Amino acid sequence: MVRHKLRSSDFLSLDMLDGDELEDLLDEALRLKAEGVKGFRPLAHRTIGLLFEKPSTRTRVSFEVAVITLGGHPLTLSGGELQLGRGETIEDTGRVLSRYVDGLVVRTFGHDRLTALAAASGVPVINALTDLCHPCQALADMLTIMEYKGSLAGLKLAYVGDGNNVANSLLRAGTLLGMNVTVSTPESHAPEARIIEECIEHCETYGSSMELGHDPTYGVRGADIVYTDAWVSMGAGEDPESAREAFKGFQVNDELLSGASDDVMVMHCLPAHRGEEITDEVIDGSRSAVWDQAENRLHAQVALLGMIFS
Repeated sequence: MVRHKLRSSDFLSLDMLDGDELEDLLDEALRLKAEGVKGFRPLAHRTIGLLFEKPSTRTRVSFEVAVITLGGHPLTLSGGELQLGRGETIEDTGRVLSRYVDGLVVRTFGHDRLTALAAASGVPVINALTDLCHPCQALADMLTIMEYKGSLAGLKLAYVGDGNNVANSLLRAGTLLGMNVTVSTPESHAPEARIIEECIEHCETYGSSMELGHDPTYGVRGADIVYTDAWVSMGAGEDPESAREAFKGFQVNDELLSGASDDVMVMHCLPAHRGEEITDEVIDGSRSAVWDQAENRLHAQVALLGMIFS
């Protein structure tokens, strides 16, 4: 069972779960959202450190509220406030912080930085975003699709935009859960090669499919879900004007959605750059699931924390 696998463990990426385990985690999130946590307080008398080396709105606030919901105390820290900003290694930071707190939620840059901290830490470490992947976002995304569509297997999920950490985690989650995933990116912004290789194996195991391309019109054809993200990933260092040129034709707008299914749902992990990767009409329209998706960050993370610390 997924509860046994997650108990007292790190959660650094979705690759630690198989399809059934991921589905069990989502079912638990649905249950807790519907019923509430009631007397479930696995974090009572525990402190969870939230170490954020990158800015955050949804991830930081939803984790703070999730920790409080489960009876714990969140301690939010920024890299600039710690000796990390003066040259202390990430490993030494992990060794020290794990003497004070019962768990660490970490948003950082390279994924190797997260794995180094987790290896040195004596408490569970949860990935709150690295340059490689954003697994907690994918949990909320799949939870939202389940709510809207009832099931996941066989649905077509079309991602349009930058092949970034969000795209990598969507590929992992979708192919683990039997979905048909298309990713449309400019040629220079494809998803991570090692993620693609991993997801090819998922397709063989779970009956899912994956198609990568550079034509968003083709990619969204018949899609049940269309998903986009900002064109320039946080901290990527790419010139915004160059990015806008590379992403011409990749905007999610009414014209692009005309080729999707009649009941298509639109998703965006936020923050949105309105008028760039998505239009006001779409993000604020009847097909948008964006605000439910943002709320579900909380419910997915309550379920995840509950399984790790109970």
